[in-house]
Amino acid sequence: MRVPSTRSIGWTEIAPPVALLGLLGTWGRNPGAIGLTIVAALLVAAVLAAVHHAEVVALRVGEPFGSLVLAVAVTVIEVALILTLMVSGGKDTSTLARDTVFAAVMITCNGIVGLCLFVGAVKFGTTHFNAEGAGAALATVITLAVTCLVLPNFTTTTLGPEFTGSQLTFVAIASLALYALFVVTQTVRHRDFFLPVSEAGELMPADDHAARPTDRRALLSLAMLVVSLLAVVGLAKIESAPIEEAVKDLGLPHAVVGVIIALLVLLPESIAAVNAARRDRTQISLNLAYGSAMASIGLTIPTIAVASIWLEGPLRLGLEPTHMVLLALTAVISVLTVVPGRATRLQGGVHLVVMAAYLVLSVQP
Repeated sequence: MRVPSTRSIGWTEIAPPVALLGLLGTWGRNPGAIGLTIVAALLVAAVLAAVHHAEVVALRVGEPFGSLVLAVAVTVIEVALILTLMVSGGKDTSTLARDTVFAAVMITCNGIVGLCLFVGAVKFGTTHFNAEGAGAALATVITLAVTCLVLPNFTTTTLGPEFTGSQLTFVAIASLALYALFVVTQTVRHRDFFLPVSEAGELMPADDHAARPTDRRALLSLAMLVVSLLAVVGLAKIESAPIEEAVKDLGLPHAVVGVIIALLVLLPESIAAVNAARRDRTQISLNLAYGSAMASIGLTIPTIAVASIWLEGPLRLGLEPTHMVLLALTAVISVLTVVPGRATRLQGGVHLVVMAAYLVLSVQP
């Protein structure tokens, strides 16, 4: 993580309020083609600013607490977008939560992990990480994914890939409990499992060359992070209708909307994870990737479950057969990647190929 700039005001401080002003100026209006282009530019600026400020906050609180900052932040964006689209959408939104959460799992466990392993291995030859921490995170992600996204296809009380009310309540509570247990494990009981390790297996500082920001700087970044997230959620909502219309006009499956949402909200996480891999801090990259996947399921599904009480229409969470195969393949290769505690560019390439297969099959099932 780079040393925070000593400038009093930089573009990362200007972008969030400008993006928020842009949101206020276009909310409830039809901005037109030029307006949508400006909104898209402000959205990208807000995302990049969120990355910077989240890194500053993470540097101040230290690892592994810092990895939780972005994980929770992107989940807030994800939940807000899903709920907004489900409220304003039609029958096609019954699978939006499932499509978005599964997309987040595939992007984090294959896209982000694969890219970080590949980037790290190209630069350092072999990447090293703590197999105990990465393995615990991966086990939690797989359990949450199977419980929330696979089991609905095999329950017999209701027809279709749906839970009953009592089943959904159990899954929501179990997801929250499992996520809370992992957070306690990561931040209190076994923090050393989630810290970077050297080739010899010795613990390394998360950022041995970055100056720790002051409390004032961290508080400013925290405020800017909140503003950035608000702007991202609102601007993404403005862009969501044109995206849905474009997907429909191109004749693509509605599930592509979920993929686009996941790609958007995980952009800050992806940038931060790759930056960590370039600094030979692969464990931080894995913390970010698996932490985001875990938060995406463990926090999003319970929130959607509560919201479904007021939302009209069914909530279909069960995956399609093709996606269940991809999830099983992801689980197998992820275990083989994590167990040794080190990886080469080959492992990174394998994950990236699975990610590419998911994207191709999403566009053309």
